[in-house]
Amino acid sequence: MARWCYRHRLVVVVLWVGLLFGLGAAGSTAGTDYSDNFSLPDTDSKQALDLMVEAFPQRSGDPNTVVWRVSEGSVRDAAVRERLDPALREIAGMKGVGEVASPYTEAGAAQISEDGRTAYAQVTFAEQANAVPKELVQDVVDTAGEARRDGLQVELGGQAITRIQEPPTGTAELVGLGAAAIVLFLAFGSLFAMSLPLVVAVFGVGTGMLSTTLLSHVTDVPEVAPLLGSLIGLGVGIDYALFIVTRHRKGVLRGMDPEKAAVTALNTSGRAVLFAGGTVCIALAGMLVMNMRFLDGVVIATSLTVVLSVLAAVTLLPALLGVLGERVLSRRQRRRLAAEGPEPVEARGAAARWSMTVQKRPKSIALVAVVVMAALAVPVLSLRLGATDQGNHQEDTTTRQAYDLLAEGFGPGFNGPLQLVAEDAGPAAVQALVERVRATEGVAQVAAMPAPPGSDVTVINVVPTASPQSEATDRLIDTLRDEVVPQSGETVHVGGVTAVFKDFAAVTGDRLPYFIGAIIALGFLLLLIAFRSLVVPLTAAVMNLIAAAASFGVLVAVFQWGWGAEALGVGKEGPITAFLPVIMLSLLFGLSMDYQVFLVSRMHEEWVHTKDNARAVRVGLAETSRVINCAALIMICVFSAFVLSGDMEGAMAGIGLAAAVALDAFILRTALVPAAMHLLGHSNWWLPAGLEKRLPHLAVEPKEQAEEPGPVHADGREPESAVPGPRAGAPAGEAGSVEAGSVVYGFVRAPDGEPLADVVLTLVSTRGRQVDRVTSLADGSYILSAPSGGAYLLAVTAGAHEPWARHIMIGGDALVHDVLLTEVGASR
Repeated sequence: MARWCYRHRLVVVVLWVGLLFGLGAAGSTAGTDYSDNFSLPDTDSKQALDLMVEAFPQRSGDPNTVVWRVSEGSVRDAAVRERLDPALREIAGMKGVGEVASPYTEAGAAQISEDGRTAYAQVTFAEQANAVPKELVQDVVDTAGEARRDGLQVELGGQAITRIQEPPTGTAELVGLGAAAIVLFLAFGSLFAMSLPLVVAVFGVGTGMLSTTLLSHVTDVPEVAPLLGSLIGLGVGIDYALFIVTRHRKGVLRGMDPEKAAVTALNTSGRAVLFAGGTVCIALAGMLVMNMRFLDGVVIATSLTVVLSVLAAVTLLPALLGVLGERVLSRRQRRRLAAEGPEPVEARGAAARWSMTVQKRPKSIALVAVVVMAALAVPVLSLRLGATDQGNHQEDTTTRQAYDLLAEGFGPGFNGPLQLVAEDAGPAAVQALVERVRATEGVAQVAAMPAPPGSDVTVINVVPTASPQSEATDRLIDTLRDEVVPQSGETVHVGGVTAVFKDFAAVTGDRLPYFIGAIIALGFLLLLIAFRSLVVPLTAAVMNLIAAAASFGVLVAVFQWGWGAEALGVGKEGPITAFLPVIMLSLLFGLSMDYQVFLVSRMHEEWVHTKDNARAVRVGLAETSRVINCAALIMICVFSAFVLSGDMEGAMAGIGLAAAVALDAFILRTALVPAAMHLLGHSNWWLPAGLEKRLPHLAVEPKEQAEEPGPVHADGREPESAVPGPRAGAPAGEAGSVEAGSVVYGFVRAPDGEPLADVVLTLVSTRGRQVDRVTSLADGSYILSAPSGGAYLLAVTAGAHEPWARHIMIGGDALVHDVLLTEVGASR
């Protein structure tokens, strides 16, 4: 498929462009139909909500408030009324406004505070907040704002008002893309190469979000779902394309034809991308274990975006690689390639040096990493689930100021009243219940709403003394449900937004262990099948739990304790949104599996060839850590940018995931995982023989094939770097091309020229099968034979010396190949 997309690049690009614009046209015509229903079936608050909707259908629109406060005098003063009355009448006459309940009417007397300095009017729109036109909301805000004067503060609150405070749609995405572009340019040094992951991510996220918009008409999709979909889609879309482009560029730099490099990149890194994308979708699907209807829409939006991002990476990307050709390299790289020939295969630089450091000091590095992660995880012990509201907005927003004015004038609990919904209760029973609730500790006000004609439902409004996010309000709900309502002998349900989120948090807490167990078990099974090991998936599961604990510790410190919350522009501290742990854990486990797959697949490949654990871990870390860290830095930029989304849940998810990715990539996968694998040694790859026979085969890497002929010069000579390995007759250990031979022989020596006896030399095929194995004689000589010509790996191990391995090419004549071994810990 990669070759077809490469050769038919224009067709593929046109199809993707058509798909994006087609979905855009359909989405703009159909509009959106998001449904923010956080309630859960079979909960007390859900039953209360259903009864209220049935009894009071006319109040189904979105309620908002206009709040005003005078610094001196009373809101009843004629000067104040002369400014507010005309504004409220104008608002009531606007098309799309259903009702305006003014405090300057007989029925609105309770809308003025006891001290007479604060009042509010309730503005009910004809539709829910997400369907109210922003132009109408802005007109309401502007009209009310015109009543302001010195000594008269006027603010507005409500869900519809919140929408016009949000930054323009796409701000967070654009900032994230801009930051990612800088990182990609520094990594690649080429504008063309930099643009490839960005273009792929835009197409993947664009089609995913537009598809989610259309799906909102046929299933319940919450308004936060597209935001979360774009968050995860940008991260994985850019990262997946980055892995493939990096592999493609390496192939071109090592002398491959661009088409062959693209096919090889898709056949290797592309396979890993498919596997990684599948693990992310499986982790996201784990949310279904929670059996929460609200989360179903989130699963659909995020999974669809990930699938389309993976599809763009494996189809659109090779087409774009075909369009660019060798321009995927920078001009300097193209000039150096033409002048000096292909670059060597082995990893060099800071990544290789760090990998050697981890191998030499695994215990100390593992200890430091564990201490850091444990310290960051301490705040998670204080985690409290709940709901954010407009009291968590930034101080300079009108919604936050309206919230504070209402709390100051009518009490902290006024912003989160409870509703007691009674069925078939007579007037005497209702009055008795009202008196009993009024006498309950923690209740500030109680008022019974008259039942509509023909209805047997009575609603009692209860205003707590504490704020909606206070633990005292949670205790009041428990008291009403466990003591007050049962004593009344009536059928009464406790509802309201505060009760809904309390029920949501309780259900989340109860089901979270099953959810975590499900996604860990699925991840364990996938890694077990892929890497044929029990220890590797077990290590990954432990690391995922460590990363989750530390990232939630950061989340609690910032959003619940308020450490740096205002500086980050995320508003006032409060509880962690009840549904966020489920969504974050799904994304976190999926992304962690990505990094584990990319890191361990390279280690596993080296282990299959050499059976040398230390070399496998060292080489795997050296060759993948740079691209993993680069990918993580991009994700951190993308996720952190969602602080600008204007959505508290989006900001929480962005900061939490940015912290999780940073800790996972820079501490766990770069330090703790390889250090642990060095300490575990050969145990990393242990699998009981009986289990090995029963497990299906799922290869992340493609089946190895015979080495294809490399590039040649015009005169037919093969470039020296086309085949990695020492040159015949060259000093031992020097890289270059080799002459062919039916057997390989030579001497094993120390740096001072002394022959080394009893050294084990193994010849391994490209499929990982041992071809021959010998031990060097007293004079250091050895001889190995191969059944046929082709590419092989020569691996050498000796107790007191560093392991050594090189790729060689065997042909028709004997190949002379001397080996130079250095002592463990000695500089090379």
